[in-house]
Amino acid sequence: MRFIPTKLHGLLDYASGLLFIASPWLFGFALDARSNLAENVMAQWIPVFVGVAVLGYSIFTDYELGLIRRLPMPVHLTADFWFAGVFLAASPWIFGFADRVYLPHVLLGAFSIGAGLLTKKEPADGQHRVRPTA
Repeated sequence: MRFIPTKLHGLLDYASGLLFIASPWLFGFALDARSNLAENVMAQWIPVFVGVAVLGYSIFTDYELGLIRRLPMPVHLTADFWFAGVFLAASPWIFGFADRVYLPHVLLGAFSIGAGLLTKKEPADGQHRVRPTA
């Protein structure tokens, strides 16, 4: 059952994108002078990369807060589910840093999975710039 309006989803996109980018510093797993670089670089930069990507595809999404409305909402929601969600949540095990940090990645990924599954597929403003797919 999809009950999150696309306008609210847009607000969550921009806020979560910034949160993903800031998460290594907010949650204390960013690199510092004492860090083992090889072990920690992926833990830090994966959420930053995902956050930048979320902000990027949000700008292009065909919803109320999209600036260049070219990306259909179902495509955006698929990216939220698989890329921002599943990839981010699985990244500690894929890249081998789960023994150091995993909880922020899993929680942020789970949030994105939920947003992808629970958001309506059409903007409420009814002003599609991209034809919705069937």
